[in-house]
Amino acid sequence: MIAFDNVSRTPRAGVKGPGAAAWLAGLGLPTPDAPNQWLPLEGGLIARLGVTEFLVEGPASAKLDAPLSHGVYPVLRQDTALVLKGARLNDLLLETCSVNFLALDLSTRPVVLTSIVGVGATVIPGEDAGIPCYRLWCDSTYGDWFLQTMTGVAGELT
Repeated sequence: MIAFDNVSRTPRAGVKGPGAAAWLAGLGLPTPDAPNQWLPLEGGLIARLGVTEFLVEGPASAKLDAPLSHGVYPVLRQDTALVLKGARLNDLLLETCSVNFLALDLSTRPVVLTSIVGVGATVIPGEDAGIPCYRLWCDSTYGDWFLQTMTGVAGELT
């Protein structure tokens, strides 16, 4: 069985630009050293989605309301946000996207930008008590369809 938890109401914000990492550091937020990595924050996380783009989720996202400095631009984050958990999660993702998440080294805190059932998605793979538990964001205009499709495919796994 795979559980789907819609956590879209969790506060999140984004910034990008050549000054973004320094600006975030000035707010007291750590940034991952390399693109496609994430770091935990108290009650949330910060993900580096590219060389100069960041997603902050959880209480720390309120810090991004600070005045922007030169070279820092806001990124509107209205994603559908989901937590997927279950022993068969990798099987579901092998059916719906081209990434074998089991081949990733979770100790590097990877962030994967991929397509799942034809929808662009950002995925942070992880574990909870040894069970695969992934955080996923996709375009909110596809959110309901995405969740229904993934739930349907998960139901077909035997």
